[in-house]
Amino acid sequence: PPAGRRRMLMEDPLPFSAFLTDGFGRQHSYLRISLTEKCNLRCQYCMPEEGVALTPRSQLLSTAEVLTLAGLFVQQGVDKIRLTGGEPLIRPDVVHIISELRKLEGLKTIAVTTNGMNLARLLPSLKEAGLGLLNVSLDSLVPAKFEFIVRRKGFHKVMEGIDKALELGYNPVKVNCVVMRGLNEDELLDFVALTEKKPLEVRFIEYMPFDGNKWNFKKMVSYQEMLDRIRQHWPDLEKLPAGQTDTAKTFKVPGFQGQVGFITSMSEHFCGSCNRLRITADGNLKVCLFGNAEVSLRDCLRSGASEEELLQIIGAAVGRKKKQHAGMFNISQMKNRPMILIGGLSLRAHLRKDEGPFCVEETSTDFTENPSKMGEGGCFYLARAGRQDPGRPFPLKALRNAKDGVLHYEASDQLTHTDAQGRASMVDVGGKPLSRRTAIASATVCLGEKAFRLVKENQLAKGDALSVAQIAGIMAAKQTSSLIPLCHPLPLDRVSVSLELVEPGWCAVITATCLTTGRTGVEMEALTAASIAALALYDMCKAVTHDITIQDIRLLSKTGGQRGDFHRPTPGTYMPPVTGTPDKGERGNEIEP
Repeated sequence: PPAGRRRMLMEDPLPFSAFLTDGFGRQHSYLRISLTEKCNLRCQYCMPEEGVALTPRSQLLSTAEVLTLAGLFVQQGVDKIRLTGGEPLIRPDVVHIISELRKLEGLKTIAVTTNGMNLARLLPSLKEAGLGLLNVSLDSLVPAKFEFIVRRKGFHKVMEGIDKALELGYNPVKVNCVVMRGLNEDELLDFVALTEKKPLEVRFIEYMPFDGNKWNFKKMVSYQEMLDRIRQHWPDLEKLPAGQTDTAKTFKVPGFQGQVGFITSMSEHFCGSCNRLRITADGNLKVCLFGNAEVSLRDCLRSGASEEELLQIIGAAVGRKKKQHAGMFNISQMKNRPMILIGGLSLRAHLRKDEGPFCVEETSTDFTENPSKMGEGGCFYLARAGRQDPGRPFPLKALRNAKDGVLHYEASDQLTHTDAQGRASMVDVGGKPLSRRTAIASATVCLGEKAFRLVKENQLAKGDALSVAQIAGIMAAKQTSSLIPLCHPLPLDRVSVSLELVEPGWCAVITATCLTTGRTGVEMEALTAASIAALALYDMCKAVTHDITIQDIRLLSKTGGQRGDFHRPTPGTYMPPVTGTPDKGERGNEIEP
């Protein structure tokens, strides 16, 4: 398995995409896409009684964006996609989406999880479009109790949908039942009995904590308790073999057509074999159902990110997936979406230490590992395959102060951005030769102890502050000429932004590195990246405290140009090496976690 957070583009394809393989070797071949936040039921374990604030339609993924992201994941090795919600079958174009997904080469399975209310009417069209697997949510076989749990009528519509699925040849039809003490645990045997004459797989799901569902431990019926109760009635219940990535522990009563399964997310987690990723209806990638870290793929798509950039973003997020979730009691105290806004049931793992730097460096086209570029605290960098930085001759104009070790360059005796009358004027760089130029800048954000701890433990209500700050810094570097009036637009060959949490002082140190092959330097791009990353971090933490200070925004080094190089060694701060020589005509890329 790949080590650390490295993500490598190779000319020869890997057996499975490194972008979808986390630091524990888990290969994520199963993608769940939420098509909508809306639902025509109000299940107690899924939606808060008062409802949820829905995302504006313009901020939800369009059909084209859904298909674009699905295609990208399938190219990297995803072979199963499940469409969820809300309730996916209330999306008007769900049949079209399935028919388009069916065209993706390499996608083996298209599945849907539905509440069944519209299933009987739509299933013939869904099957013709390519729907292969079906899960139907049903938490009671008693119509009045069903209505109480889902806060709506519709029991007979759900049963009609299940019967239609059996009629059309779906085998098995999976029936998801969330078991809650004092509500429906008395129906366990009735649900098992359903499997006697019908090819159903009834899946009993342990009650899980999500925002607004008033979870408590006393309501949860454990897998072992459910199994013991069923075995008292059917002592010959036999366990069936399980696949490596199966979430359910499956059993069968001898002679029954169907079988039963248990989703044991709380009492016996299956994080070690998790192969699932989620995309929410508003376009956020969640690598763990119970984690609150999300990365907006929607925003990256809409900002014009290339396919390679999206892969780097996805790879960095997968690379931060934890070994396992925090446990039921910790999860119940964590801020997370209500399940209705996540999409379905199923199930982060750092490659770096929490206190270490979180950084990924981007280059172009093909990559290879370069262990020699391993930074302090386990931070790694990617270097261009087969190329080394040839270095630059030491400029004669530069002066080295042997006493303080700081390299100075010969300064101009006048401002270059004003004309003879003192008016602002953009410098004409047309006569300058092309050269390889780099710049590194830094900023420090003093968060205070409380915000620092929340960032470190990734417990902020807004999500993963480090990832958001990195994305903001990288995107800002690309927009520097739009933000700083007299800056020239530059073709950036590479941008990297790293954040290191420094406990003494409760600070985050941001380092931004930019590289171009051009006629003018990139120090403004590096300074802009560091500044905007700092502001984004402030924005992520301001709900916790406004006592946050942004300080020490400064240039650490620059190379290239007629006036020589500049270096400002910073004690205790790792300055990442700049490697690789961009090819002519290559398009630069940026990445973030």
